[in-house]
Amino acid sequence: MTQTETLSHPAPPHHSWAYCRIALPIFALLRRGTSPKNLAWSLAAGLLIGINPILGSTTVLCLAVAGLFRLNVVASQIANHIVYPLQLLLVIPFIRLGSLIFHTAPMPLSPSELLRSARGAPFTLVRQLWLWESHAIIVWAVLAAILTPAIALILTPILERLLTRIQHHQYPIIPEH
Repeated sequence: MTQTETLSHPAPPHHSWAYCRIALPIFALLRRGTSPKNLAWSLAAGLLIGINPILGSTTVLCLAVAGLFRLNVVASQIANHIVYPLQLLLVIPFIRLGSLIFHTAPMPLSPSELLRSARGAPFTLVRQLWLWESHAIIVWAVLAAILTPAIALILTPILERLLTRIQHHQYPIIPEH
């Protein structure tokens, strides 16, 4: 390529994984008519559902909540999958906080202690695990009830400004190659 060709055809921008997998789908949803308010609520619901302490439940819960409240399924799933590592990190803190709030014995984190309990009194251990999990779910639900509207209120004006920029500057839906 000559220098003139290089100047008239700049190299395409290199976009990060996050930009391609998170930002571009959100741009596309805005361009296709999803309102900033609906998108904000969808993202907020996905984020908070995504950190619930019931491992393996987030996709189905997001689908159910999105259907029930007429939220954007794609946006809620994007947010849900973004926070998956946080879900793994927060399970034990939710259980610990539930034990503290509800004044139950703390869950032993030692594998040998859990194995000893499973061998000695398996039904008692299962009942205790359900108790710890139910308390963790209550803690998460209260947190979600408070934070979901707060996050949606914060995201709505941001997404409104983003929509205005998209309408004026024509942000790409797909990266150029």
